[in-house]
Amino acid sequence: MAYVLIPAVIFALIILTAYICYRMAFYSPDRVPIGPDEYPIPDGEIYEPFREQMVAWMKETRALDRKDVSIRSFDGLTLRGYFYEYAPGAPIELMMHGYRGAAERDLCGGVQRAFSMKRSVLLIDQRACGRSDGHIITFGINEHRDCLSWVDFLNKRFDSKLPIILTGISMGAATVMMAAGQKLPENVVGVIADCGYTSPKEIIQKVIRDMRLPPKLAYPFVKLGARLFGHFDLEEFSSIEAMRNCKIPVFFVHGAADDFVPCEMSIACSKACAAENVLLKVPGAGHGLAYLVGPQAYADAVAKLNFPSAEN
Repeated sequence: MAYVLIPAVIFALIILTAYICYRMAFYSPDRVPIGPDEYPIPDGEIYEPFREQMVAWMKETRALDRKDVSIRSFDGLTLRGYFYEYAPGAPIELMMHGYRGAAERDLCGGVQRAFSMKRSVLLIDQRACGRSDGHIITFGINEHRDCLSWVDFLNKRFDSKLPIILTGISMGAATVMMAAGQKLPENVVGVIADCGYTSPKEIIQKVIRDMRLPPKLAYPFVKLGARLFGHFDLEEFSSIEAMRNCKIPVFFVHGAADDFVPCEMSIACSKACAAENVLLKVPGAGHGLAYLVGPQAYADAVAKLNFPSAEN
């Protein structure tokens, strides 16, 4: 009897551990809508010095004219966003936020930055985040397919010759990099990747190390949880693989003091990129804070790629 019971117990423990990993890494419960007087900023002490600026940006963004937009994802989810028009016919930045984030929280300053560069903005909530449907975050695997669907939405809604720039921060940067490795419409002309990671596998292994757990032991359970309960393959695609196939210019920017997604990951993606690219490392900037810490350096560096604006 024990010969039957022991393997069954081991199997049950493997499945249970995989499920716990799935819930911790990938599952997103129902989100509570943000109230009109709420201005959430990311968790962590590094963001506190910038709270006043981030709240001011959120207030400014909410005061702008915007249009609610939505699409249906390839797997039947309703994904939602806001469109901010700088001027009719202006190029558009399609912006994607980070892991467990939301468009307004992570990218409100992006709207002001894009407007300063004479571009309109499509600010979206990624699947399982913010106002969009879903409960499973896939670290860019399914999200990059959503990015391509949003490009298709823009080309159906506007002139398909209108330039589009794919912009993302953290997981959003990985998402747009993965999208850039696919066949794109000709009017997708560039990528802005802020503090993105090389692959879902490598960033998850890094987080496991931060938790003082052995990645070689723990990661297989995370991968199994993604496959069994999230129904996706964590290693199906990666940012660095996509960059080897990229054909459009990429602006990589990363805080040199980022202790969550190491700056070395953007360096690796830049070295792998087959297309023209510029890499900016911002001294003293933590995760997602490159633009806040070095706005002028950011503007000067991205200008080297001559991405289109309303005037060119």
